[in-house]
Amino acid sequence: MASPSTTTPSDAGEVFDQLRRHQSPKLALTGKFAGRGAVESSALGARVTLSDGRTALDFGSYAVALLGHRHPGVVAAVAGQLDRMPTSTRSLANPVAARAAARLADYLGGSLPKVYFGLNGADAVEVSVKLARLATGRDRVLAVTGGYHGKTLGALSLTHSPLFRAGLRGADIDTVHIDPRDPGAVRAELDRAPVAAVVFEPVQGENGAVPLPTEVLRQWCEDAHAHGAFAIADEIQCGLRRCGERSVALADGLPVDAVLVGKPLGGGVVPLSAVACTEELYRPLEQDPFLHSATFGGHPLSCAALPAALDAVEELAEHGAALADRLAAGLRDLGERHDEVMAGHHGRGLLWGIDFTGPGAAGEAVVALADKGLLVSPCLGRPTTVRLLPPLVTTEAELDEALDILDSALSAARSGLTA
Repeated sequence: MASPSTTTPSDAGEVFDQLRRHQSPKLALTGKFAGRGAVESSALGARVTLSDGRTALDFGSYAVALLGHRHPGVVAAVAGQLDRMPTSTRSLANPVAARAAARLADYLGGSLPKVYFGLNGADAVEVSVKLARLATGRDRVLAVTGGYHGKTLGALSLTHSPLFRAGLRGADIDTVHIDPRDPGAVRAELDRAPVAAVVFEPVQGENGAVPLPTEVLRQWCEDAHAHGAFAIADEIQCGLRRCGERSVALADGLPVDAVLVGKPLGGGVVPLSAVACTEELYRPLEQDPFLHSATFGGHPLSCAALPAALDAVEELAEHGAALADRLAAGLRDLGERHDEVMAGHHGRGLLWGIDFTGPGAAGEAVVALADKGLLVSPCLGRPTTVRLLPPLVTTEAELDEALDILDSALSAARSGLTA
């Protein structure tokens, strides 16, 4: 038997058996299919090594690996904190969390000075909505058609796809989903009944990397504020330079009351999310800091990663912009040459969705991509679309390799449909 830090081909069968017995047979089947019987074993930078020795470029990972895997600066920061104090007493003030909050507020420009730390995106969504409802005394929330905000019960009410709510009743937040193309949608809902907040993703990730119209979002924010409601930008997937800017909403000049960040905030090493918001939105927690708490919120290991992660993101920002231009040009070329199976593409920065002409073509392509060594993220609520999420640490050679693999997979998908 291999040590816990490595996985050999002979161990992979045991892994799948454990998944079947203790988690889900479908999860085991999906993983076995994707890895051709191998499991992930180690990773560094943009590349993952499988238990059979093969490697694959990681352009997926739920958008967590913006800095790739095991970024040395982040690993060193977390290891240093591990040697000092890996958890918090929750009674004494913790300097690591305090410094992380100050750093994030400064990183976002200072207009959102208050910070709450969670572990995943749904934490940040639920806290922001809870604060908005408490601060306004209103219950109703507006979210966006096609939006995704998590699967915990509260966040799930904001997530648009009914697929994720099947079989659940009685735990919904009063939510109305509005048309992202309609600049008057917020005003119309405010005329119907009071609203606590409007929550939107500037670039919808799970919906296939679809940027929402900036002027529509601006009108929504202005209308919300005119009626005493809050505007919350969920940038858990698109923020922190994934789409080129520290914050898409703030860079676009949107007057938001909160920006939600997560996924790569812990540097791809530890889980961390945050609500960065105005004093007005945060006031319920300022008045009672125990109004919402979590055992591992503001965890020292996670908060130690934050400054190192933001440093690394900024060091790589210029390279990321060049990668984004190269990726956009490559996707345009592929779209022109494979229009039989590639219906279109859309995105911003290093978050792109590829639309296929049908679920069959998308399925053929995903199988071929994994087989040839490129991991991507499917869109569970949009089966004709797959996402590309290259890390900032991707080299030009690795990006070209990924585009070559995608070219080959598109050819395979076309052949599969015509066979």
